[in-house]
Amino acid sequence: MTFSSRRKLLKMGLCGFGALALTTIPKALTAQPSRTTKALTFNADDIGILNFALLLEELEAAFYLSVVKSGKITNPRELDYMRALGIHEGEHVKFLRSVLGSDATFNTRDLNFNQAGLAGVLADRTTILNTALTLEDVGVHAYNGAGTSLKNPTYLLAAGSIVSVEARHAAGVRGLVGRPATESDSDRIIKDPDLVPELNPFKGRAYDELYTPKQIVAIVSSFQLLNNPINGALVA
Repeated sequence: MTFSSRRKLLKMGLCGFGALALTTIPKALTAQPSRTTKALTFNADDIGILNFALLLEELEAAFYLSVVKSGKITNPRELDYMRALGIHEGEHVKFLRSVLGSDATFNTRDLNFNQAGLAGVLADRTTILNTALTLEDVGVHAYNGAGTSLKNPTYLLAAGSIVSVEARHAAGVRGLVGRPATESDSDRIIKDPDLVPELNPFKGRAYDELYTPKQIVAIVSSFQLLNNPINGALVA
C-alpha cells in the first residue's frame, strides 16, 4: 500500500463515518454462506489482529441486518437505531477490508452462520438489545486490547478510528435498555481476577478494561452465531 493510499484510507476511517453511515449495507453481507465451513485462523501479528477485528465487525453487521429483518423490534426509534448500527458496522467491514487488501484472510461468504444461534439472539426485543449491548461493549474491550499489540501505525490508526464509533454505539444501546452510558464493573463479563494485568495497568482508573482475543472468542462463541472453527496463535 502506498503512502498516498494509506492517507486516503485513514482519512476515510478517521473523518468519514458520519457520511458513510448514510450509505447502504454492503451486498456481500447478504451473500449465502459457502457450502464448506472454513476454519478461521488468526496469527499473532498485525495482520492476524486486524483480521480478527474484521471478524467482529462482520458478526455485528450480520447481527444488525438480521435484527432489522426479524421484525422483533417494533419501536420506530429503536428500529432506526438498529438500522443505523448495522450500516455503521457494514461500513467498518468495508473499511477494514480496504485497509487489509490482499491480507484479508477470509471473505464474507466464508462465514457459515449458525441459524439456531442466530434465532436465539433474535428471540425477542429484550434478547436482541442485550445481545447488542454485549457485542458493542465487547467490541470496545477488543479494540482497546488490540491497540497494545499492533505495530503497524496504519493498522493502529484504523483500529483507533473504529473504537470511538463502537464506544458511541455501546453508550447508545445502553441508553435504550436504561443503563448508564459507561459499563460498570458489575456489568463486565470478564471479572477482575481474569483480567490480564499487563493489559490493564489502569484498572480502577479508567473505563473499558482490555480483553484478550481469547477472552473475546469465548464471549462471542457463547452466542453460537458461527459454525466456522476459530483458531491460530492469536486466540490460543
